[in-house]
Amino acid sequence: MSQAKELLQFHELELDQRILKAIAQLGWVQPTLIQSTAIPLLLEGKDVVVRARTGSGKTATYALPLIQKILNSKLNSSEQCVSALVLCPTKELCRQSRQVIEQLSDSCGKVVRVTDISGSSNDAATQRHALAERPDIVVSTPAKILAHADIVDLKHIETLVVDEADLIFAFGYEKDFKKLIKLLPPIYQAVLVSATISDDVARMKGLCLHNAVTLKLEEPDLVSLDQLSHHRILAEENEKPAILYALLKLTLIQGKSIIFVNNVDRCYKVRLFLEQFGIRSCVLNSELPANIRIHTINQFNRGVYDIIIASDEHLLEKPAGKTKNKGGQQKNDHESSASRGIDFQGVNNVINFDFPRDVTSYIHRAGRTARGNNKGSVLSFVSIKEAPINQAVEEKLRISLGKQPHLTVDALSDQPQKPAEDIIKPYQFKLEEVEAFRYRANDCWRAATRVAVHDTRIKEIKTEILNCEKLKGFFEENKRDLMALRHDKPSRTLKIQSHLSHVPEYILPSALKRVVLNQSTAQPAPKQARLTGAKAAYQRQSNDPLMVSEVDYGKRRNVPKRKKAF
Repeated sequence: MSQAKELLQFHELELDQRILKAIAQLGWVQPTLIQSTAIPLLLEGKDVVVRARTGSGKTATYALPLIQKILNSKLNSSEQCVSALVLCPTKELCRQSRQVIEQLSDSCGKVVRVTDISGSSNDAATQRHALAERPDIVVSTPAKILAHADIVDLKHIETLVVDEADLIFAFGYEKDFKKLIKLLPPIYQAVLVSATISDDVARMKGLCLHNAVTLKLEEPDLVSLDQLSHHRILAEENEKPAILYALLKLTLIQGKSIIFVNNVDRCYKVRLFLEQFGIRSCVLNSELPANIRIHTINQFNRGVYDIIIASDEHLLEKPAGKTKNKGGQQKNDHESSASRGIDFQGVNNVINFDFPRDVTSYIHRAGRTARGNNKGSVLSFVSIKEAPINQAVEEKLRISLGKQPHLTVDALSDQPQKPAEDIIKPYQFKLEEVEAFRYRANDCWRAATRVAVHDTRIKEIKTEILNCEKLKGFFEENKRDLMALRHDKPSRTLKIQSHLSHVPEYILPSALKRVVLNQSTAQPAPKQARLTGAKAAYQRQSNDPLMVSEVDYGKRRNVPKRKKAF
């Protein structure tokens, strides 16, 4: 029997009709493997550890039985109380979990209420008011729920869910989590959801789970090669700008893309570099306020812009959390990581401008694309120094996808074998073809100096203050001012030379000349400048055949007076 036939369908999972209606509205045809396996166990009330790769539907795995359990308890409950707590390591994941729960409980009306209190400390009064209404489900980070422990009564908690459990301790929440466990009742159902089963997850399991069932599905860390392709370009640091410029400007990479770099400064340097060629992009890093990061992701998912430059800052090296600069101000928000958990929708390409520092980071970056049934690609720039890490990633993918080991010598015969085919294939790209781009690219890359990057970072923070959530409603009602909410506007730190946005024919590779020139001629005509009221009225009058030419004889004309003759 095939695996598809063995899987339980949604209508076979003993879910309420209102939940099934919401599932149908979302267009979900059948549950994923992890959903079909875990939901029956969760509906039985068992403690479960769910281990599944990114993009496999883990959020819905715990959200569906959670809503069903609340609907069942509402039949006999006499008072409204907080019965479920969902803990996430980042504000973005909290927002994402709340949205999924709201979508799945949309047909339940006001029977199931959910609140996210992971916002900034400026909204503390709003959060306390929301908790005072005793919602059924509270979504929060461990620190936020502890800060409001005097308002919310946790003694009625029936279900505890920890999403991305492997990051909770790594992000410095271990003490908060242990304090929180003491406030919960002695009996409750616990669910740990994670992409990896680490030592932190094992310790957390001992703190809050009893006789737990561990679901570690035999599935690769990433989707199959038919759905997700991996490519590499051997490039040193001085070659990367010209290659990126050529790939984007010649539309060799099409669709929505995420460009990953290893720190915040590189984010802005790459943005300033692309900006000089008229390539619009926005930045996502832990330095930006949480509301701005969430709003940037939402706009990217809605298709407002196509390129995000994200920093994967290897935050797990400093699990203590927030770092401070000399002035005592917060330097960045440790509750942020663009390569983990965030639901980027419709991403076609992941570009590793800076190669990841380890295998795990590569897998999490690649997990931002090819989600669900969509296809995607990962393109990595690999230098000579990064070749060992690339080889480690290759071996990990080979083991995960069940391919034969990458051996070159038979252990018994000592005869050379036929080399196995690479998982990360060389990208068919000739560096000599873009040699003409190198002069432009290097000049623009040098123009993005440290001073320009520093000024852009400061200006970005000041500008994004205006894009706060309180002004969002005003801007969305006033469509002309909506441009102020875009995060890909030119920074104007560098002098933009208009001719750089055009690729002259003489530097185009001969193989691509016909394609690029056809695309440039097929572009829509630029919009005409808006006419003033007087000019529009004049044009209407001049085009009207009933009007007498362009001369209005009824209008008094200024005729110069003749001088009197003496």
